[in-house]
Amino acid sequence: MNMKQLILICFLAIINFGNFVQAQSIMINPLNRSNVELLNGKWNALIDPQSVGEIFRYFNNVQQTKDGPNIEYLFSDVLRLNVPGDYNSQMPELKFYEGDVWYERKVTVHKNEDSNYFLYFAGANYICKVWLNGQKVGEHEGGFLPFQCDITKVLKEGENELVVLTNNERNKDNIPAMRFDWWNYGGITRDVMLVQTPSTYIQDYKVQLKKDSKNLLAGYVQLAGATSVQQIELSISELKIKKALTTDDKGYVAFEINAKPVLWSPTLPKLYAVSFKSSKDTVNEEIGFRTIEVQGTKVVLNGNSIFLKGVSFHEEIAQRLGRAYSDADAAMILSEAKALGCNFIRTAHYPQNEHIVRMAEKLGLMIWEEIPVWQGINFTNKVVMEKAKTMLTEIINRDKNRAAVIIWSIANETVPTPACDTMLIELAKLARQKDDARLIGGAFDNMKFDVKTNTFTIDDNLLPFLDLLGVNKYMGWYMKFPVDPSEIIWKVALDKPLIFSEFGAEALYGQHGSTDVPSSWSEEYQEKLYKDNLIMFNNIPNLCGTVPWILFDFRSATRNQMKNQDNWNRKGLVSDKGMRKKAWYLMQKYYESK
Repeated sequence: MNMKQLILICFLAIINFGNFVQAQSIMINPLNRSNVELLNGKWNALIDPQSVGEIFRYFNNVQQTKDGPNIEYLFSDVLRLNVPGDYNSQMPELKFYEGDVWYERKVTVHKNEDSNYFLYFAGANYICKVWLNGQKVGEHEGGFLPFQCDITKVLKEGENELVVLTNNERNKDNIPAMRFDWWNYGGITRDVMLVQTPSTYIQDYKVQLKKDSKNLLAGYVQLAGATSVQQIELSISELKIKKALTTDDKGYVAFEINAKPVLWSPTLPKLYAVSFKSSKDTVNEEIGFRTIEVQGTKVVLNGNSIFLKGVSFHEEIAQRLGRAYSDADAAMILSEAKALGCNFIRTAHYPQNEHIVRMAEKLGLMIWEEIPVWQGINFTNKVVMEKAKTMLTEIINRDKNRAAVIIWSIANETVPTPACDTMLIELAKLARQKDDARLIGGAFDNMKFDVKTNTFTIDDNLLPFLDLLGVNKYMGWYMKFPVDPSEIIWKVALDKPLIFSEFGAEALYGQHGSTDVPSSWSEEYQEKLYKDNLIMFNNIPNLCGTVPWILFDFRSATRNQMKNQDNWNRKGLVSDKGMRKKAWYLMQKYYESK
């Protein structure tokens, strides 16, 4: 290739980028619709370690001809990767790979000219760019939240070519940034769907109990494509509700309706069939109704104080060495949480897929959801601030109708600085503005210990903006118990509920040894440390919940103690092979007593 040809290719790539259409921020949810085609399956794939694909226009999938010039790439006779599915677990050679991977498949459509068409991606890590028939239709940043692309004008009758580029390279201005304690799974990691809607369709809706009320449903409906007043019927047949709603000429209507629903709770996770119907479109949902608030140092669900018996887990199936993505995966993870005796889960440290969230709701598990503002974020960069705001908005938009979600968490283990404080305070305010009927929290590890008084305290500018806080402290593992656990005093945010959101120790399943030596990595040491922490918890007057770290051993490239870790974080109560360690039974007994 000569210099003129290279310049021309670069120029064409720039032109194509200029035609880029941003993925939409307000989305339909295909799980509540009937006219949806799942695009999961085997996709063609190309590994692009030097990121030449956009320069050489891989998105224009040309075919090799007998008399034509040789093509440097082809989507025929290439890798076949599972979608959904991270690519790191599908080939040994890609175990640690970070970079560009291109996906391609054909999509055949019998097009209705009076319809809109969208590509919906439930998640792809970390940067994702989408082309249809050679035209760029969307781009999204963030590996743990959905996005959609309007392809109505680009879609053709018959066969269409869909090309997707993913890139999971770490960057100091990403969220999360350069270092994090979980595996950096790349690729199209969640479901992909083709969604067809009418020309005027139900784009967004919310219906939940109004704040501080048990008998007033409040919400809104937003139509897309409306240019005049429209009629929408809201039905909840079990509550004998059939309400006619009239939108404004932009398709929006807010409403309040008196009702007496059975309230969702861990012991009775009641969901109602809810239907929104316009002249052209229908959306069917399952929605629960409950109240959640803070009263002093108590978390109060439906008017009753509740202790949050929790556990954390990653979106990972350890035995498969890969991302969790299906209902079967969700059932495997959540059944173990239920067996432990949990009524609460922390989907740390990022929004997990909707299979997990919706199944948890049906099982009666309350949820702490968190955006991945984790430790080393570049808080001084205003662009990073906007990314964090976008991610928080996206998760609230996705899960605002989920009764199980009781906490929006804005950060985990950040180091207080003026720039950090500014960002987190803005995020807390944004969460409150977007959703005033859930609790706002965060997880802290900046408590200070006074050796003279054996007392933990905290001083953090974020606290006044939160409803509750989580504290992460690995007593006995990263910090020795300075005195007997029964003598440690906690005076941390005494005016708020406190969740002990992380504690634990690493242990290799089947390894037995001393209860006094951390380096034994034994189940006995982990069990003894858990006992000591439970004793210490008696000295936390505002304790409202506990969340051991973590349910399962999980993969982490930062865990390089090869004898016992071998790229695994071994803090799981359950091993990577699914075997319960001694500490699991201790926590189960503790939760039985609460």
